Amino acid sequence: MFQLLFLVLFAEAAVALLLMVKVGPLRELAMRGVEQVKTGKGPATVKTLACTLSVILMSSVTTIVKIQNRGHKLGTISPMDQVLWRTHLLEASLIGYTLFLAFVIDRLHHYVQKLITLRKAAKISREEVEKLQMENQSFREKEEKSSSEIKKLQQDIAKLSEDMKKLKSESDDHERKALEAESHVNALQKQSEELLLEYDRLLEDNQILQTQLHSMA
Repeated sequence: MFQLLFLVLFAEAAVALLLMVKVGPLRELAMRGVEQVKTGKGPATVKTLACTLSVILMSSVTTIVKIQNRGHKLGTISPMDQVLWRTHLLEASLIGYTLFLAFVIDRLHHYVQKLITLRKAAKISREEVEKLQMENQSFREKEEKSSSEIKKLQQDIAKLSEDMKKLKSESDDHERKALEAESHVNALQKQSEELLLEYDRLLEDNQILQTQLHSMA
């Protein structure tokens, strides 16, 4: 009985140590072992063993209390009672430590499993953050490229505006020159008409003079 309890106690201590300290792949093996115990018929078996050990523990504690009470009444404890007291005390201690380590292993498995889940979630969140940072960097690069293109377009628009102003000014000059040429042509036409009238008048005067000369001859 004691050898079995010592073996279980050392095994539980080893599992608890592996769960607390990561030693290569041994923690994963310990985790898998505890998970197998917690699946299928394992929980029912563990509960049955825990109840049995609890009953034995209570029986040992009761026996220890009875031996102590009997010793107080008699004023001394017989060698047989001392042997029984020590035996039950050792048994109760081993069973108590075994149950305590079983509880510690259950809690350690729970917290380690939760820690692994949190680490996975943190890793996924870190990857998402890195992905968002890369997207943000790409967006900034695109924004800078768009900004440079916009500046270039603004420069082109400003250049085109200057060219349009220059062309408009040249067009205004050509239009002004055309108006001046048109007014000059109108003046020449008017002057030509006046010269024609004067020429006609001179022809009439010439004909009159010729008529007068013929009549005098």
